[in-house]
Amino acid sequence: MIGGGAMGSAFAKGVIGAGVYKPGEVTIADVDADRLKQLTKELGATAAPDNKAAASGADVILIAVKPGYVKQVLGEIAGGLSRDQLIVSIAAGVKLDTITSCLPKGAPVVRAMPNTPCRIGAGATGFCCGEAVNQSQVQAAKRIFDAVGVAHQVPEQLINAVTGLSGSGPAYVYLIIEALSDAGVRVGLPRNIALDLAAQTVLGAARMVVEEKDHPARLKDQVTSPGGTTIAGIDALEHAGIRSALIEAVKAAANRADELG
Repeated sequence: MIGGGAMGSAFAKGVIGAGVYKPGEVTIADVDADRLKQLTKELGATAAPDNKAAASGADVILIAVKPGYVKQVLGEIAGGLSRDQLIVSIAAGVKLDTITSCLPKGAPVVRAMPNTPCRIGAGATGFCCGEAVNQSQVQAAKRIFDAVGVAHQVPEQLINAVTGLSGSGPAYVYLIIEALSDAGVRVGLPRNIALDLAAQTVLGAARMVVEEKDHPARLKDQVTSPGGTTIAGIDALEHAGIRSALIEAVKAAANRADELG
């Protein structure tokens, strides 16, 4: 793995914690020597002296650096790569063509868009694969992404849609939690209690959708009795345009991702 920052360390911890790789099978390179020492000591992983050493002999090479450094990193490791080494990039906005142009012809490449909850093992990742990626490599990549949450393979033309929904989505949810918390304060709750109740309500509702595998509309109907308090609140939300606001947010973020390339 190249890059031991917030996302890189999240993936390293995830794959080791989930048993995808043993600690001794993970080699990490990072420009910050102190951070690298601390991370590898914590995980029992191997510290590489440079990017080329980290890539040498690895079945999967995870590129977890900032987008502006991707070409530089790929240039450093390209000469020592073999065709069976899978390159997985989690650098936002860096397309498959850009990555493959820096590598030997026929190099298998996966591009992914994870989100920040990967840091606690609750992420959502969309990923796409280059033409040279075989099925076993697709599964290897998915095991890595599943170690930090859930993952879905999509065509590359939908990666920006993933960015608009799950990539930027945590920020939308933080805003919703903040607004619910403010609403609780508005109706008389202490701030700390309001925030705790708001966050737990969002967490609990999301878990019910995921674990009960039921449509959110059906779950909503289960708590909206005729003439009751919940339907009054939903009526207010619908009048305020919550659905269209969220749809427009996802569209705007996806469109901006398109503009940024």
